[in-house]
Amino acid sequence: MAGKNTNVLGMKVSRLKIQVLILAALFNLSTARTAFSQSRILKVGAARVDITPPVNPAYPPSGRYDHEKLYIRAIVLDNGETRAALIGADLPDITNDIWSGAAPAIAKELNCPVENLILSATHSHSACPSGPPPPRFNEIKTEPNIKAMLNAVQLAKAKLQPARVGFGTGLAYLNVNRDAISKDSRLWTQAANLEGPSDKTLAVVLFTDLNGAAIAGYMNYAMHAINGFLTGITSADFPGAACCYIEKAFKNNMVMIFTQGASGDQNPLWLRPGTNALASKSGVDISGFEMVREKIEAPLRDGSVPHGKLDPEVAENLERWIDALGLMLGEEAIRVMTHIDRNRSDVRILGVQKIVTLPGRKRTNTGREGEPGTYEDGPSVDIRLGLLGIGDIALTTIDAEIYSIFAQHLKRVSPMTNTVMVTNANGRTRSGYIIDDSAYGRNTFQALGNRLKPGYAEPGIINGLVALIEQYASINSK
Repeated sequence: MAGKNTNVLGMKVSRLKIQVLILAALFNLSTARTAFSQSRILKVGAARVDITPPVNPAYPPSGRYDHEKLYIRAIVLDNGETRAALIGADLPDITNDIWSGAAPAIAKELNCPVENLILSATHSHSACPSGPPPPRFNEIKTEPNIKAMLNAVQLAKAKLQPARVGFGTGLAYLNVNRDAISKDSRLWTQAANLEGPSDKTLAVVLFTDLNGAAIAGYMNYAMHAINGFLTGITSADFPGAACCYIEKAFKNNMVMIFTQGASGDQNPLWLRPGTNALASKSGVDISGFEMVREKIEAPLRDGSVPHGKLDPEVAENLERWIDALGLMLGEEAIRVMTHIDRNRSDVRILGVQKIVTLPGRKRTNTGREGEPGTYEDGPSVDIRLGLLGIGDIALTTIDAEIYSIFAQHLKRVSPMTNTVMVTNANGRTRSGYIIDDSAYGRNTFQALGNRLKPGYAEPGIINGLVALIEQYASINSK
């Protein structure tokens, strides 16, 4: 009997030991998870810096609209392991000189890899109208903008605070495919093509403090900011109007960055206010109906007619229209932000970039639109692709203007659900517009100026970006 009791006691002791070991293991695992989680507690800071150029006396601002101001906006991230920065600029482009000058300086300031940076432009065509008419949208100053970017990053870094990040999407029916056939000439022209591919998705990354108050937002939509092109006004166009509207909705206690999606073939659905402004400058009668943008724009763009004075009433209508577009986009962004509820603070941050080299072509004839182009072999083209992973969010980048179908394709095949394509980012490739294979025969100005041979862009870019996403996803899952 004693032996039996001893065996029972021994079994109880053994079970107790096993339970103690299990509890110890669970405690250690919990401790490890807590330590892991604490090592990646996200901190976020945001700031903006005014870069509005001096007043052009030929086209003085009205002073009534927020989009008349230009800004550099910065969001700095820190998860205890590394840092990253999202920088949005009210500029036509991030030139290669700006990228090569600003990126190393910012990376040094944050003590992080250059790959952890996204420098993108809103691509506003009225952001740099300095000098006498005709205003040039690509007159982008290098050193002042590098200085402003670094300043914005330093200010954002000083505001780092514990934060959470979330992601959401909505829809905005403001854009349209702009590759159309003229009903008069039966040739390709720049107009609303309601049947063409067009992505209406508005994506928003939201950063909040631990109490849920907004610190910053990062939104992405595919629509060219061309409303003020060649008009002479200084404007951040609808991206600036939207960002300022959102910031004011939150009492200017947060910063919103707008990024261009795949908008190479995407215009605002309605172009009449901007086209009327161009007609006013060139003396074309304004009937009230829509006018063909190409017919009105071309003489001012090529200098065949002088730039006259912009009628004040027409200018006011244009400024109001830009403001209205921003308000509509801003309201959808706020709606999306309101319903983002999967916020996380323990996130991995990792940036990767690569250069893909694609076969090039050189055009041998001239002409902006309508007539076929002729080509010969040209230099190969380097395209910078990038990815910044923030938890379960994949922000992909390309240093070019690219057609809408690329982003739609990427989102379908991406191994990560929350995938965004940020264009006009981290420099400016010499590829021209990057078009899908079906667009090569359309004889639009985007297709004619494209410097890539057909058949290479889609697989080269999509496969390159997917490889970067897969690289991050495999690391993030561990």
